[in-house]
Parts: sequence; C-alpha cells; structure tokens
Amino acid sequence: MKSQTFCAPLALWLDPETALSPEHTQALQMSGWSVMPISTLDSLVAQAGDATVLVLHLAHDVTRLKDVQQVLQNACLGTPVVCRVDRDDMDLAVDATQCGALTVLASHDVRSSTWQGLHAKLTHANAHSNTSAPSPQRSAQPVRNVVFVDPASQHLLALAKKVAQAEVTALLVGPTGAGKEVMARVLHEASGRARGPFVALNCAALPENLIEDMLFGHEKGAFTGAHREHKGVFEQAQNGTLFLDEIGEMPMHLQSKLLRVLQERQLTRLGGHTPLALNVRVVAATNKDLKQAIVDREFREDLYYRIATFRLRLLPLCERPEDIIPLAFQCLMQHEQHGQSWRLHPQAQALLLQYPWPGNVRELENVMRRAMVLCTDHHISPAHLMFDECLTSMPPAAPMLVPAAHALPSQDTAAWVSAAPAAAMPFEHAHPELLSAHEAEDRALHSAIHHTDPHNTDLHSATRLSEHQVIMATLASTPSKTEAAKRLGISPRTLRYKMAQLREHGLSLASAY
Repeated sequence: MKSQTFCAPLALWLDPETALSPEHTQALQMSGWSVMPISTLDSLVAQAGDATVLVLHLAHDVTRLKDVQQVLQNACLGTPVVCRVDRDDMDLAVDATQCGALTVLASHDVRSSTWQGLHAKLTHANAHSNTSAPSPQRSAQPVRNVVFVDPASQHLLALAKKVAQAEVTALLVGPTGAGKEVMARVLHEASGRARGPFVALNCAALPENLIEDMLFGHEKGAFTGAHREHKGVFEQAQNGTLFLDEIGEMPMHLQSKLLRVLQERQLTRLGGHTPLALNVRVVAATNKDLKQAIVDREFREDLYYRIATFRLRLLPLCERPEDIIPLAFQCLMQHEQHGQSWRLHPQAQALLLQYPWPGNVRELENVMRRAMVLCTDHHISPAHLMFDECLTSMPPAAPMLVPAAHALPSQDTAAWVSAAPAAAMPFEHAHPELLSAHEAEDRALHSAIHHTDPHNTDLHSATRLSEHQVIMATLASTPSKTEAAKRLGISPRTLRYKMAQLREHGLSLASAY
C-alpha cells in the first residue's frame, strides 16, 4: 500500500467509532480526493508520508487530536489534521481549532462542495507558505504550534524560515520575555539540522569561572576535581544548533575565545591539545544594545559582526496585538487537566488586548497562570485577571472590540463580542461626574491596589480587590443591575450575592450608582 501511486491527493480517514461510509467515499472521490481508511496509529505513521491530509473523527474531547499530533511530531511528519465533530458540539469544534486543527467539519457532511473547499483551503495555505511541503526529513509541526498570528509576526516568521535554510549565524534582538528562545527553536526546526540536537545556554545565568567549561568542555585531569572528560555545549550541539542567550553578558576574555571558535570551526577542550572539528549552527540572542556595548568597550566589535550575519528583531508584545489572545489560549491549553478545557470570557479578552504588557509574553503567561489559580470553574472572567501593573494606571482608551475570530460561541455572541472593557478605563476618566462624593474612597482603593504589601496579601484579598474594581466600573457604565450582570457574564442573583460579599469585607459600591 505504501508504494502505491495516487493520481489524486490522498486523505487518510481515521474514525475508530464508525467505518467509512459509501456516501463519504463518493463525496471525496467526486471532489478529487483519494481516501484511505486507517484504524491504528501505526497505520497513520506508515501512510502519513504519502498523505495530503488526515481526517480525524472526535467524539467527546480533543485527547485523540493531541495524541495524533504527538505521533506525527515524533515521526517528524507535518501532515495537517482536519477534524470531524458532531454538528451540535460547538465547544468541541472550538477546542479542536484552538488545538491546531486545520479546520473542523460536521461529521455527517457528505456534500462534495465541502471536500472541494478543503482542497482549496490546502492549496491556498501551500501557496502562501514560504517553505516546501513537509517531508519525512524535516518536521513542520513544531513551527506550526508556535503563535505567529499578527501580520508583523507572520512577516518575521517568513523571514526566519528563509534564514533557517542558510548556514549563517543569526542574532536575535528584542526585549526580555519576547520569545527569543522560541524563535531560536523555529530557526532550528525549519533548517536542515532539525534532526540534530538543539542546545541552549544562558550566558548570564552561570558564574564566570564555569562558562568556559560549559562552552568548551574539559579533559580528564584538566583541573582539580576533573575526574572524567566533559563535553561542552559546542560538542553537545554537534550537527545541530547552539543557542547562546544573553550573549551580551559574556565576559570579554571569553568573547575572544568564542570568536576564535566561530572563525576556525574547531575547539580545544580545557587541558586538551587536539583540536576538535565542529559542525554547529550558532544562534545568539540579547536584550542589550550591542552597538552601544561596543562603544562602552563591553562587547567586541569583531565578535558582533561574526554573530550578526543575519539580525532578527522580535517586537514587544504590545506591538503585535493579534498574538495576545492566541498566546493566552496556548497557555491555557498547556495546562488542561482531565480533558477539561478552559474558557476565556470576551471581556477578559478585551482587557488582555488593552494592557500594555511591559513584561511581554512571559508576563502574559504569568497573568494566565494566576487566573487559573483563582478560577474554579475553568471559565476565566475579568475578575480573575491580576496584572503586574494595575489597569487603573493606564491612560484612557476607547472601548475595544474582541476580534471575532477569538470570541467563543455563546447564546449571546453578539453582546459578548462587542462588550467594552469598562474596567480597563480609569474610573475618573469614564465617569468624572460621579467622583465628587466618593473621590477619597475611590482613590484609597486605587492606592490599596497599587501599594498592597505582598507579604500581607493572600489570593482571596487580591481577588476581592479585582472584583470590586470590575463590578464598580461595570455598574457605573450600565443603566441597571440586570444589564451589568449581563455585561459581567453572570446572573443578576450572582451579582447581588457578590455585591453583598464585597460590602461585608468593607468595600463600598456607593460611587458606582
């Protein structure tokens, strides 16, 4: 079967529950597909190299999709996956899309036009790809799992794929937490060295007297305590990629030794005499201005030009806003338990979009982890978001729309998608006429939020402060409690209960009326 040649593109059909029906077979064949039913993961690995797409049936959750993706990734195969779900299971369709499915189709759809549309979708995706079709020698899966949604990020990804194909050193520059190591892995996975090792070393995280040993290794007996030989990261990365993070922190005397290794493509271990040939691709990263470091005599100019054959700049998260919501969902999916997926309320999405993210992707991950700690029902609302810099300190901004592509379906989708992030705007800017009687109280609350002693604050106190802020601003921006409850995504009864709780803890809501 493996050696058979197909004139039409091949679709693998994996459905453990139901056999491939004659109606589906006819629809696929009429739309130009060849179809091959498979029943095991071993069959998937054996046939996926010849397939254009895998059609996978999902019954209850996305566990099967994740298992298939892991098998394909382990086999270095980048076959796209199309999921079939029950027409009424909208939540499962959303989960499958968020987990990386190319598209989701209704299980009982036997229209030829549907499968013709799938063919067109794959053709369109290939036409806009900057790399050739996936092959068994190179896995595209790790690259596809990385978030590059914003146009600026997509442009950077396209450029990175071109750089990956060339045997040149690359320098990644950008602020802390912007994802430089992720980009280094993209360069590795998209290159001809994808099957080789990827080794990372943070040059700022090791004592100065250990960096040289970590880089170049040592021979047995090279110094007291060297009871056996040790391979440095250059040797560990042989035939692969070496990622030197925070290279701007490397001591000057080691910079000259690194330059020599990069120039000669060989090294000598500490205590050794025989040079070892190297076949390593070096990717360096820094958040420092190396040009200024050269002026300050903190970095060698000749080393800079050696490592910066191609320079890629990663933008801060605030300059690529369309990546924010997908990154948040990616963080949530990484911490799913027992097949129970997380939900992100559209108002919470709006707050995420408005926050400036000074800590970039790393700060976003922290915020989502805090939200998961505070949330008990896997449905994250604005009250669960705790930012490093309180949103009330941000300048006033116009209400933001949650991108429809990121909004979750609900019985009232239109109201959710257009919900304005009332809590994101400073209260005094949104409603100056309400401040006169209670200005001192509100400012005291803001001060408490900003200056709370972390040693004397627990998660429940922080949650109450956050809930007070959101509820107060929402009540002030809506004509009734019923409308406020709808805006908050809770029932009027729940809103009354929360208001009573907040009053019991001494947090007044008077200024919201």
